[in-house]
Amino acid sequence: MPALNIKQLFDLESSTYTYLLFDAVQREAIFIDPVLEQFERDCMLIEQLNLRLSTIFETHIHADHVTSSGRMREQFGCKIAVSRHAKVQGADIHVSDGDTFSFGSVVLKSLETPGHTSTCTSYVCEGYVFTGDALLIRGCGRTDFQEGNAAQLFESVRKKLFVLPDDTIVYPAHDYKGFTSSTIGEEKMHNPRLGVEKSKQEFVEIMKKLHLERPKKIDIAVPANLECGLI
Repeated sequence: MPALNIKQLFDLESSTYTYLLFDAVQREAIFIDPVLEQFERDCMLIEQLNLRLSTIFETHIHADHVTSSGRMREQFGCKIAVSRHAKVQGADIHVSDGDTFSFGSVVLKSLETPGHTSTCTSYVCEGYVFTGDALLIRGCGRTDFQEGNAAQLFESVRKKLFVLPDDTIVYPAHDYKGFTSSTIGEEKMHNPRLGVEKSKQEFVEIMKKLHLERPKKIDIAVPANLECGLI
């Protein structure tokens, strides 16, 4: 029986995926990108599965929802891990590229993948990669705020994510079309922005022309997330 178990959870309002990963034998768990509005649901799941929550990992400083990491720490005594580039007050772990973390017998590795924001970090674990907003299913995160940089995002995806094995399962932080997962091979072939047939200049031009609306919660979410969501 494989030790790693993954629960993919969803917040409808922000279209955010939260991931609960745990060692099925030792019962140690981590969360990736928990959402404040889902705090009670997530606490209930941890208790029902008889898990010990050790760490919460943020893929970046989110602009569309408030994290529940601070409340989770108060509830379970876990640690909060964020990018070393994120000026988060009260974070316990400042993650650098290539850092490894264990929960039970399972090992998680960090990859710095900036471009959507300057704080973006992806996490690789046993054939899965949790990409935050750096790589979405047939898309990617926007690059027009929070020190975003389209050219940098292109390099992050090509040099950090697309070098992973093609059968690596991609679990993003969001989806808006009903998809739940992809693979690195699929995204290399079919991602209309970042697929291997696209040049960096083509990608930069695509991102310049998006003209997206400002995130509705950015003025609340970003300051709150710099305080571990304790607002």
